[in-house]
Amino acid sequence: MQEQLDQRRKAAERVTLIGSVVDLLLGLSKIIVGFIANSSALIVDGVHSLSDLATDFMVILVLRISHQEPDKNHPWGHGRFETVGTVALGVILIAVGATLAYEMLVRAFNTTEIVVPTWPALVVAALSVVSKEAIFRYSLKIGKELKSDLLIANAWHSRTDALSSIIVFVALIGAMLGVWWLDALAAVLVALFIGKIGWGLVTSSITELVDTALPPERVKELRETVLEVEGILSAHDFKSRTMGNQVLLEMHLQVAPHLSASEGHYVGDLAVYALQNRFDDLSHIIFHIDTYDDQPFHDQPMPVMPSRKEIKVLIYQQMDQLIGSHDNFQLTLYYDPSYVDIELKLQAEFMAELDKAALSLPAFRTQLEQELGRTGWFRNLTIWLPEPQMRP
Repeated sequence: MQEQLDQRRKAAERVTLIGSVVDLLLGLSKIIVGFIANSSALIVDGVHSLSDLATDFMVILVLRISHQEPDKNHPWGHGRFETVGTVALGVILIAVGATLAYEMLVRAFNTTEIVVPTWPALVVAALSVVSKEAIFRYSLKIGKELKSDLLIANAWHSRTDALSSIIVFVALIGAMLGVWWLDALAAVLVALFIGKIGWGLVTSSITELVDTALPPERVKELRETVLEVEGILSAHDFKSRTMGNQVLLEMHLQVAPHLSASEGHYVGDLAVYALQNRFDDLSHIIFHIDTYDDQPFHDQPMPVMPSRKEIKVLIYQQMDQLIGSHDNFQLTLYYDPSYVDIELKLQAEFMAELDKAALSLPAFRTQLEQELGRTGWFRNLTIWLPEPQMRP
């Protein structure tokens, strides 16, 4: 699991570093050409590109933290750091959209003297659009492959830079042709688009932070996979949540009532294997083995059955009365909310005690069952005889 997380982190860092190099080159180019070509819009866009470097480094830092192995303080892992980073990027997108809209509207309404930019500004703005769109598509592709909301958020951040360059490009053409209102209109439309993307990232990440369950159709797929495992009679109480790109799952699995604890746990392990083999985003799976359907007792108190110690005391008392001894047998109990089945595995020494007491096994069984039957919780008694004295 950790090896997969390391591979995922390296892939995410690679695409982020490529984007940061593009941001650095574009930012410097826009600022330099903006001064030379008399374009204040291009200079502002260059500053915007350089500001993306800060978010790129933040993404790398968050990726390194979120992909660390679980530790004492974070036993479930560090995936929540990626979610928090996604929230931060979403807020940045909202802020970028609002800032762009404000700056462009102020420029449109307060400009009194316009300096006409020259053609190099158009070339750099067009190059910025193409470059940032390519980075957006590449980052979005890797983000979806890795199921990383943080990378997807950063990809959309790259697209905001491409969209801001489109605004600059339109503004430059408008400045050259004298159509000033195109600048303000484009700014407002793009700002709304950027804000919508940022809001969507923030709300989806907050949904994850408050442990919202997986969609019903996904839970249905998980349940169907579990029920295909041999030995599982039913599956219920699915509790799911996401952490970064990983899913945490808890569930109750019902098996046959008289399975051993070891076999019941093995059946649960098979269910975990089946789930992880089909869904590669499941990181932690906790299962509870039920030997009966406990769903009816979720909203009401569970009936109180006697403890193992109490049952042993009752059986000891009867054996002492019947044969003067209560040793040389193994006790197995099978609990249900309304009854307890009892299984006795007798040893050879026990049979000798019966002979000494001049008591037949059927008589012993009948008297023990009669006494147990008075309790109200007893249902069935099974007695196993020692070899080679196995009797029908």
